[in-house]
Formats: sequence, C-alpha cells, structure tokens
Amino acid sequence: MSHPNPPEEPRPLGALRRTPVQQRSAERLTRILDACAALLDEVGYEELSTRAVAQRADVPIGSVYRFFGNKRAMADALAHRNLDRYGERVGARMADVAPGDWRGAVDIAFDEYLAMKRSVPGFGLVDFGIPSAPDAMPDANLDVADRVGELLADHLGRPLDAALRRAVVVAVEAVDSVLQLAFRTDPSGDAALIVEARELVHAYLTHRLGGAGE
Repeated sequence: MSHPNPPEEPRPLGALRRTPVQQRSAERLTRILDACAALLDEVGYEELSTRAVAQRADVPIGSVYRFFGNKRAMADALAHRNLDRYGERVGARMADVAPGDWRGAVDIAFDEYLAMKRSVPGFGLVDFGIPSAPDAMPDANLDVADRVGELLADHLGRPLDAALRRAVVVAVEAVDSVLQLAFRTDPSGDAALIVEARELVHAYLTHRLGGAGE
C-alpha cells in the first residue's frame, strides 16, 4: 500500500459521510473527534456511544450522524487524524536532524509515538486503528510504515523503494508488538521494554541500512 499524496497533505478522515467545507462545520467535526477521544479514555471503546459524544461535544446528535454512520466510523476518523498529526510531528522534528542520520530520524519517530501514547487523549485505545474492529482501519501498521517510510526516504535523499519500505514495515511491526507489551505491563510504558524496543529497531535497521548516520 502506498499513499498517492505526499505526507504534508492530510488524507480524508476515514469514511466521512460528508466532508466539511465551511469553517463552522470543520470546527464542529473537530469538537466531535475531541469528545470522542476524551470519552475513550473515560469509558473505553465498547461503552462509547454517538449520543455520549454528541453530549460531550455539545452538538445535536444529528450533527454526529451527518459525519459518521456509527461509532466505529467515528473512531476510525480519529485514528486517521492521529496518523496525520503523528506524521506532522515527526516531519517537523526530522528537519532538525542531520541529513543522512537515519538513527536520529528513527529515534524521533519512536519518541513521538511514545509522547502521543502518553499525552494525546484517546490514543491509548485508538492510536492508528481500532483493535476491537480491525476492519475499520485495515493494515494500520502498513499505513504507519508508509508515512514513516516517506519521511525517512526524504530525509535520506533516496526513493522509498521496495527494499526500504519492507524494512520499515518489519521495523514498525516489531516495535509495535514490543511497545504494546510495554504498555500492557505498565500504563506509562515499561521502561526496560521500551529500551529493548529501541535497541531492536536500531539493530535491525543497522543490518538493512548500514552504518549511515554513525
């Protein structure tokens, strides 16, 4: 899977029934997604409801249904927004890393994920996909790998070819598994497991990308 647009152009927020064209409508959508994120932390995905989101966002229930057919579509849109914001944060910080330093760039991608996991409302349950509804945002890790791969390729001044993309996909899948364990072990992230995850991705990418950035 690849993105037709460069990372600085956000893709549509999931399966929106209607794309906001006026500022007032866009602001209402933001309030709905913010309310969704806050309620995820309070009640979890299973207890989340469109009515509760409408009440928290202080909008009519019809406004929620104008954008989303159900809570799954709403959480999916939140996951898409999370990915766009993650890409923006990583891209902005990569600009301060020396060109060709893949370790510095990868550390930024790693650290920004941890920062969002610990501070962004709703991110603990819905980061880039919905675990309890995998069909809502299929292959979320592939989407993350595409976004990180594009940023890394640009930083290294090389194309995102099949070999680089495969390496990033494997790195994302491996790190995600260890970090999921780290946050199951400790809500703030088990420090020792986080160190292991960072060492894992460094070791693997050193094998794939070589000594660039030493």
